[in-house]
Amino acid sequence: MTQLPRHQPWLHRAILALVACCWLWNPSVSSPAPADDHDKPARKPQLARLPGTVDAPSNNPTTAAKAALGKQLFFDPRLSGNNKTSCASCHLPTRSFADRRARSLGQQGRPLTRNTPTVVNSGFLKHLLWDGRATSLEQQALLPIASPLEMNQDLDDLESELNAVPGYVTQFRRVFDSGVTRTGIARALAAFQRTLVSKPSPLDRFLAGDKSALPGEARRGLELFRGTAGCVRCHNGPLLSDGRFYRLGVSLKDRGRQSVTGKPADAFRFRTPSLRNIARTAPYMHNGSQKTLEDVVTFYYRGVPTTSPDNLPLDVEPLLGNSFSEISAIVAFLESLSSEPLKITPPKLP
Repeated sequence: MTQLPRHQPWLHRAILALVACCWLWNPSVSSPAPADDHDKPARKPQLARLPGTVDAPSNNPTTAAKAALGKQLFFDPRLSGNNKTSCASCHLPTRSFADRRARSLGQQGRPLTRNTPTVVNSGFLKHLLWDGRATSLEQQALLPIASPLEMNQDLDDLESELNAVPGYVTQFRRVFDSGVTRTGIARALAAFQRTLVSKPSPLDRFLAGDKSALPGEARRGLELFRGTAGCVRCHNGPLLSDGRFYRLGVSLKDRGRQSVTGKPADAFRFRTPSLRNIARTAPYMHNGSQKTLEDVVTFYYRGVPTTSPDNLPLDVEPLLGNSFSEISAIVAFLESLSSEPLKITPPKLP
């Protein structure tokens, strides 16, 4: 950048003021990211089409046999301590691999603390679960199984139980050249989940050049989404999520990301959810407190609280200057993010 002459300080101040005004006016420019895993330089957020496949790590390449084994495990209630709960009990294929409850029920029949997110497209995520405590599908796979509040299964007992099933022993030998192990279970479950990728949505077709893919109201919502409403600052990229963690003032008890990092500044922060198929995965927010998409958008327009727990600053402000008439257009756009449902038939268990 060319240095301004020293004898023109008024010009220097004018240019700085102009730059500042342009940044504040442009709603598509990313706002400062909250602390924690956000040391990358800010870039102008964009929407993008979803890739058709998920890249697998080098130590767990996806194969048809491994994904088929993972599918069996996903639907098998023997992965739970009481042999009654499977992964599919909360991630139902007929409900876009969520369960449409505010909070799922755990082993004791009591609601868990957080809403169950869909596992569709989870292979694209860098941080999994609402607080981001898992950084791979392999790491995430065993957490709900071993959790006393969720599936409540001792992993040693699980290995013993499945090693007594001839069909599983045969498959694990074929896929992993070993008996049933927790590592193999995690890798097979991860391989299956990487096959759960959304089909193209109307938005994808629009981004590919089909301008008729979005009707007028949805297109108006798109312009608001990436314009004055500023939704795109957090909901961007192929998943319509920046993968970061924000404090919205929704939760009064759950410490969120702080439970992972230990940083007080991360208290009550939760990961930005993907918006793909969002119309099919109500209710919303990490605690399921918002029942409909209209409720969610209205929250951002007027419902964001003025204070947060522990008097920590919020990472979002209500859109007080925007009209309520915009809400229906944004909802129409959000509904355009739904693609044809994945048809997954429960497998025959060994």
